[in-house]
Amino acid sequence: MLKKIEKISSKLLFIERFFIVFFTISMIGLYGLNVLVREIFPQYASLFAWIDEASRLLMVWVVFLSIGIAFDKGRHIAMTTFINELKDVYFVSFGKIIDLTGFIFSSYCIWIAFNITIFVFNSGQISPTLNIPMYILYVAPTLGFSLLSIRYFLSLLNFNNRFDRIKN
Repeated sequence: MLKKIEKISSKLLFIERFFIVFFTISMIGLYGLNVLVREIFPQYASLFAWIDEASRLLMVWVVFLSIGIAFDKGRHIAMTTFINELKDVYFVSFGKIIDLTGFIFSSYCIWIAFNITIFVFNSGQISPTLNIPMYILYVAPTLGFSLLSIRYFLSLLNFNNRFDRIKN
């Protein structure tokens, strides 16, 4: 069971990284193209107005997809100075409290983001320049917090004990 969870987690991490890199490179390329067009061919700049909106959309997706990876790699905000001063008995217990609290908070954020996504979906809003449904923007926090809650849950059940890395 542990091997299967590790394999799924590894594939999920690869997919997340792929999309983050792809979206980031796309965003940089599009924005670079936009700057070039505005500087070299300003008369065509209005044809590329959609790039600003696409870049903002991609940035939102990159940010929310990255929160799970930041957590997984220990690159998020943490109270390591306080935690490292705890004795081993309290250290493990405090880590579990943090994981449980993080899981509950992430689950709450999923619920809020999902409800906002449904609201925007039902409103039928369309983006002004890309002509895509606006709910696509709001799927990003739902997915991002879902991935984060999975990581908190795995840490809570000791499948991925991130506190071993902090203590050592």
